[in-house]
Amino acid sequence: MSVETSNKPGLDALLEYIKQHRGFDFTGYKRASLERRITKRMRTVKIDDYSDYLDFLQVEPHEFTELFNTILINVTGFFRDPESWEYVAASVLPEILIGIGDDEPVRVWNPGCSSGQETCTIAILLAEALGLDAYRERVKIYGTDVDEHALQEARTGLYASSELESVPEEYRSKYFLSQDGMFAIHRDLRRNIIFGRHDLVQDAPISRVDLLICRNTLMYFNSKT
Repeated sequence: MSVETSNKPGLDALLEYIKQHRGFDFTGYKRASLERRITKRMRTVKIDDYSDYLDFLQVEPHEFTELFNTILINVTGFFRDPESWEYVAASVLPEILIGIGDDEPVRVWNPGCSSGQETCTIAILLAEALGLDAYRERVKIYGTDVDEHALQEARTGLYASSELESVPEEYRSKYFLSQDGMFAIHRDLRRNIIFGRHDLVQDAPISRVDLLICRNTLMYFNSKT
């Protein structure tokens, strides 16, 4: 039997339950995409109806984690789409820094940061642009996400060697240290990064930001949101 995806009241009730009991408001996400991902999870647990899946969530609280991991596709990487980062380094950052006084703070917000690779990428580029001493004194980077599990990974600052393959060699040797078979982002970069939970749909935005990085984040929301 195929999953019943046309039962709008059933899906609405499921989303309202998730909002009330777990604080995740998915009503602003693109409906078709949301239905596809919830349906995918329902098929995995062999449930065909939204109301039955809601009952399942009520008796199996661990299922929330699996559902959120299916809905919140955490795809990220260091220097992902390198041409974009080359443009940021060559054109965006110089223009921003020219407009800020030499002693003024530089504030960056990276919503939808997932496990932190994109956030660390901009930290590396700012350290290169300012020098490490000025970076330590002036930069504050906020990496936020709704997925607490991804944020826990980001806070460790530890990454497998395979995840560093896209990092240029000069940055790898300069900004990462080997640690217990993993690689840790340099502590002088890491101490200026704050990772925290933030829901773009419900929470107030971080203010006074010089650079906002939200690539591959806005596409999840409907046009009204």
